[in-house]
Amino acid sequence: MSFDDIINRHGTHSAKWDMMEPIYGVPAQDGIAMWVADMDFRAPECIQNAVAKLHDHGIYGYYGDDTAYRQAICRWMDTRHGWTVDPAAIFTTHGLVNGTAVCVDTFTQPGDGVVLFTPVYHAFAKVIRANNRRVVECSLVNNDGRYEMDFAAYDAQMDGSEKMLILCSPHNPGGRVWTRAELQGVADFAKRHDLILVSDEIHHDLVFPGAQHTPMPLIDGIEDRLIMMTATTKTFNIAGCHAGNVIISDPILRQKFADRMMGLGLSPNAFGLHMAEAAYSPEGAAWVDDLMVYLDGNRRIFDAGVNAIPGLKSMQLEATYLAWVDCSGTGMTREEFTSRVERDAKIAINHGPTFGTGGENFLRFNLATPRALVEQAIERLQAAFADLQ
Repeated sequence: MSFDDIINRHGTHSAKWDMMEPIYGVPAQDGIAMWVADMDFRAPECIQNAVAKLHDHGIYGYYGDDTAYRQAICRWMDTRHGWTVDPAAIFTTHGLVNGTAVCVDTFTQPGDGVVLFTPVYHAFAKVIRANNRRVVECSLVNNDGRYEMDFAAYDAQMDGSEKMLILCSPHNPGGRVWTRAELQGVADFAKRHDLILVSDEIHHDLVFPGAQHTPMPLIDGIEDRLIMMTATTKTFNIAGCHAGNVIISDPILRQKFADRMMGLGLSPNAFGLHMAEAAYSPEGAAWVDDLMVYLDGNRRIFDAGVNAIPGLKSMQLEATYLAWVDCSGTGMTREEFTSRVERDAKIAINHGPTFGTGGENFLRFNLATPRALVEQAIERLQAAFADLQ
């Protein structure tokens, strides 16, 4: 396969392509979908072969003996991330939004505060509010186009009602890979305020050259309050299988989570487990390496094209395939610059305010699409903002 292949996803129940017109008014016939965070690339052949094997067998029963599945996860985390995982610490949820919801439900009570470093992945706040907990927004500092944390300011915000912190590492939508020192700061902050720390590391495989992701379990003094979340879904473009991993080293927290999983009647999707085991293989690793080279090319083209438009500035991505574009320099209202992208350029994008405080003047663009579409998107954007040039 080639990442340059343009695959028609219209009429396939694709949220990204089939819903952009009803939600954003971007026409299906000639619009470009750059919002939902899945890729327009086929999954690696090793995963396709695993699904084909299931198809050929023709019996889709309950999944039993997950030893090989757990071993594949442990092997991947060891070889790719230098993190030793206990197979018994792994839980499988229906994706990581579900994993987040179960964590909130298990480790907090109605009315408790849950801390987010905003702007951040919008599903966190939705899940927190839906569970009748309070979102506590600690704003990231935008230091010349680079997000940083201000723990002194965050300390001053805490009133003791906060029980959990959800961290996005690497960060979505800013694309930051947090340094070891920053992660130690997060761990120390969680300890000072007695917070359960949920670290969503779904983008940990999607890191560009020059950056180094550090898994939170490698940070000192955090194990007794740490909940790790990882998945194959973002890395290998298999989000539809709805399988994610919640990994808990602490035995007390682990038992509490296991009890809640049992109480909710949650059990894994067999297709997701088969696909994950196939993904975490040497073939899967080679595919990810090739993917990152391709995405790096897309990132460079997109940044050069957007940054050539006066008033627009794309944050430097260190990880993820989600470009975060600051439109404040245009002097336009949010409605105007968004309209130019959606109505004039015919590109469906995520609106910044959905990511919380600090996102008001931003738009998020998904770059995990064939390069021809990235180049076409740049041409359309430059035309839509031609009066600024």
